[in-house]
Amino acid sequence: MDSTLASPEPPSSNDRGAWTAYWKSQGLSWRTEPQIDERRQSELTRCRTIAPDIKNGFYPFKNVKLSRADIEWLLATHKNGHGPIDKDYMNRFKGEGLDLRGADLRAVDLQGLPLTYLRAHLNRSEAIGATLEQRHMAKIHLEGANLSFARLEGAYLCMACLEGANLSQAHLEGADLYRAHLENAHLKGTCLERASLRGCFFNVETALYDVKLGDVSVADTHWSDMNLSRIDWDQVTELGDESEARSSKRWDGKKKTKNEKVIFYETAVRANRQLAAALEAQGMNEVAAKFSYRSQLLQRKVVWEKRKFAQYLLSLFLSMVSGYGYKLWRSLAAYTLVIVTFAMAYYLFNSIARVPLTPLESVVFSVTSFHGRGFSPGDNIGLSNPLTVLAALEAFVGLIVEVTLISTLTQRFFKR
Repeated sequence: MDSTLASPEPPSSNDRGAWTAYWKSQGLSWRTEPQIDERRQSELTRCRTIAPDIKNGFYPFKNVKLSRADIEWLLATHKNGHGPIDKDYMNRFKGEGLDLRGADLRAVDLQGLPLTYLRAHLNRSEAIGATLEQRHMAKIHLEGANLSFARLEGAYLCMACLEGANLSQAHLEGADLYRAHLENAHLKGTCLERASLRGCFFNVETALYDVKLGDVSVADTHWSDMNLSRIDWDQVTELGDESEARSSKRWDGKKKTKNEKVIFYETAVRANRQLAAALEAQGMNEVAAKFSYRSQLLQRKVVWEKRKFAQYLLSLFLSMVSGYGYKLWRSLAAYTLVIVTFAMAYYLFNSIARVPLTPLESVVFSVTSFHGRGFSPGDNIGLSNPLTVLAALEAFVGLIVEVTLISTLTQRFFKR
């Protein structure tokens, strides 16, 4: 007698609980809805055969109202029955998810669905040659949708209407949310590592906290009055805008041109400055200082790429002496280095200057010379004496260091 258990039959009713158990037995635990009827399957199949036309704004499901049951069937039959893309994003699986550009998914429950690489807008290559109107025609409507726990790694969600959507615990690693509307959206616990939030729209009701933001891109993001204090900014060592700028290649794998390098670095500068300003506006000055400092480092790269070497050297000097006013320990280190260096010189030049100095006297003489006090150890030292010349040189170096420190601190704390 064959002991192999027969595969359970699909439920004959629309009992949602029975269908959930059935899908689970089939290894499709993400499916919860009854199977759509053959008529609806035929309608969706016809839609799927429509060839995308970016110029005229034609897409397979443009303006089609879809339900969760529709999406589940589309996922199960995606790529000629191969099902949804469920490879981990870090493996860089090459493939395209569902093409839902222009679809209507307002208030639909999409919780936990495997929507990896979802095509909800034009990708970067397509968007470059598209007009603003063409971009608007491609955006998906997800207002009020429930996307909690959904797998959205690598999804194209540019300009998506996500007002009031629930994205809590969703996986958005590497997703492109350029200019997406996230007003009133709930993103608690969302994973946004390597995601692009460039140009996104937030408001005071947007709940963006307990999120993972490693390497996230935020240039031109509209933070509005969203509470930024609920985010752990220590996890962000550098923004994705900066990582992209430092890469020698573009997103499409092509090597950057000289002009593109400048554009990418300028974008990274802008991203850090904008985020720092938003954080300062909410009183988070210490966190803001980290991104302000990084913007200065990136600005130095900009002037280097533009071959403005004099400006680059000045910036490098300001960084070494004071860290642009954000690393004050460097000022102390520079001060100590100058004092010790000249003190050793005074002590070693005893035989030439004919002014014997003890180590302590050399240090005291160095300190007074650094600050231009005009102290002279002895009565018979002329202006041509090597000790006097060395003291004058130290006074000049000291003046440069002091002016640099004062100017950088003034610029940082008084914004002048």
